[in-house]
Amino acid sequence: MTDTAAVEILADVHRGVGRILLNRPKALNALTTGMVAAIDGALAAWEHTGLSAVVIAGAGTRAFCAGGDIRTIREYSLAGDAEASERFFATEYRLNARIAEYPVPVVSLIDGLCMGGGLGVSVHGGFRVVTERAVLSMPETGIGFFPDVGASYFLPRLPGAIGMYLGLTGHRLDAADALYTGLATHFVPVDGIDAVGDALADNPDVPVDVVLNRLAGRSPVAESGLAAVRGDVDRAFGAPTLGEIEKRLRHLDTPWAAAALAALEAASPQSLEITHALLARGRQRTLRECLNAELALTRTTIRTPDFLEGVRAALVDKDRTPSWQRASLDGRTPPA
Repeated sequence: MTDTAAVEILADVHRGVGRILLNRPKALNALTTGMVAAIDGALAAWEHTGLSAVVIAGAGTRAFCAGGDIRTIREYSLAGDAEASERFFATEYRLNARIAEYPVPVVSLIDGLCMGGGLGVSVHGGFRVVTERAVLSMPETGIGFFPDVGASYFLPRLPGAIGMYLGLTGHRLDAADALYTGLATHFVPVDGIDAVGDALADNPDVPVDVVLNRLAGRSPVAESGLAAVRGDVDRAFGAPTLGEIEKRLRHLDTPWAAAALAALEAASPQSLEITHALLARGRQRTLRECLNAELALTRTTIRTPDFLEGVRAALVDKDRTPSWQRASLDGRTPPA
């Protein structure tokens, strides 16, 4: 672990509960290679030490984790440093698999933004707690990339066609939507989120689900807006092709459909093709197969003009006006 990573990831064990804090609040806790390796190292060291649970949280009030440090990945691509990019994604995906297979409960406390790699850190664990400030999203098609960190495994397993909708459009979920889809498992209000670790330590023999339900109390969660349009989501995004999805959205002619169409039109056509194929195949793959397929795709995608342009427009110049290449990878349907 580098000195920087040691500061940006704080890990300790307190009364039988492992605690990991993503400590890069000014960058919205975006993950670097060193941070990912530090989390993975802490989990590996604790794996057979008899912990009752592991809690993962983000520093500050704005974000749990805004994703991977994709701006740095762009810099690697521009510099021709394929090895550095490969190291980041391989390390990140190894962590995703470790969390999914971890022998003790992993509890993520999602307060604020949780995007891209933030979902990779949280969703593969058994318990994802959201507060009223939570916002979840997989926005990769808007930056010329594709939903990764195992998204080709977990998105197709959401109810109906919700996963395809989220993966293609990058739609942002609030706490109610996250609970409705199953991306979140529990709600705990902001003023109670800091008590989760102590509550788990106080009750090592009580099921985690019971402890978290006690903390939720009577705090209401608003109705899910996604639930209200669920029929239209399934009808449109359950279509077999991108062209048919667009056709069905135009036929619906509702405010929700218009917003979904606008999101698709703003995204990279290349990314939409990759994502649609990847999610369609992900339902029949294991998590590790999905991660392997995603890793293979990163090697080509991060060198494409759409990725370089998408990250530039979103994170470098921040003009939000990317100029996409209309052709798919090598003029062919991208592999998934």
